Amino acid sequence: MTRTLSATSESWPIAGGFTISRGTKTTAEVVVAKVTEGGHTGRGECVPYARYDETVEGVIADIEKFAGAVASGLTREALQTAMPAGAARNALDCALLDLEAKTSGKSAADILGISPPAEAVTAYTISLGTPDKMAADARAAAHRPLIKVKLGGAGDVERIRAVRANALGARLIVDANEAWTDDLFAPNMEACKAAGVELVEQPLPAGNDAMLASLAHAAPVCADESVHISDGLADLADRYDAVNIKLDKAGGITEALKMAKLAQDLGLTVMVGSMLATSLAVAPAYLLSGYAAFLDIDGPLLLAKDREPGLAFDGSTVRMPDPALWG
Repeated sequence: MTRTLSATSESWPIAGGFTISRGTKTTAEVVVAKVTEGGHTGRGECVPYARYDETVEGVIADIEKFAGAVASGLTREALQTAMPAGAARNALDCALLDLEAKTSGKSAADILGISPPAEAVTAYTISLGTPDKMAADARAAAHRPLIKVKLGGAGDVERIRAVRANALGARLIVDANEAWTDDLFAPNMEACKAAGVELVEQPLPAGNDAMLASLAHAAPVCADESVHISDGLADLADRYDAVNIKLDKAGGITEALKMAKLAQDLGLTVMVGSMLATSLAVAPAYLLSGYAAFLDIDGPLLLAKDREPGLAFDGSTVRMPDPALWG
């Protein structure tokens, strides 16, 4: 049977907006790839990210270039070398795996040779804002077992204190999105230590993180923007204690699984994250939760609405999705 490939854009409203050090979003702009064969359609969702020079239009064009290859039977394995890592490859990689699951009657986990994901707790993200605003958001989310705090550089000491004071029972992780400078590193890290922060994600810019190898880490430091794929991961093991694996960076679950296994071999703590997207994008990442000490797949919880069916959330606890969603 002939396979056909299509890619379309979708816009999903965010509940109340979402702010990080790079700006504010009110919608999640995603691209969905569909690979159809016979009566089955495999889907994959990605989030083009301006930080990596990606646009919705560019990602759609990159996917559509592979229509002929997909029709000729392109495999996930061949895709890894045919297309560079990034959002476009993620959508196509996940669509091909979803189609394989639907046509074979096997689960995506079985195909990948991993255990089905168990019930797990995801972080819940508080957007960057003033200390007062973040204090209010922390009070509203205080029942969540794990809170992720977006930081922005100057003023982060006050933000960290405000969140901790208003969410005393929650575990905390923070994400600076490359916003700290060399002079802010020590005081901000000390504030994290005092607040019991368990993980500090990408404090310094990806091109200016060499100093992490010679500095004491008052709290464990996690690489995000500094690493995308398994190549180069070993080179960062002297700078970071953990790595955030995202399918949109890795270019799909095929490479992300490879990264998770390598990170464990290197003694790095694994965080499995995602961009702000619907359950279709998050479901493949959830498959890797068994490798993760920290799971950050709360994108659907931050939207005004999600897909139907979507992932099964009970508060911050996520469970296996309906097979009709993905995999």
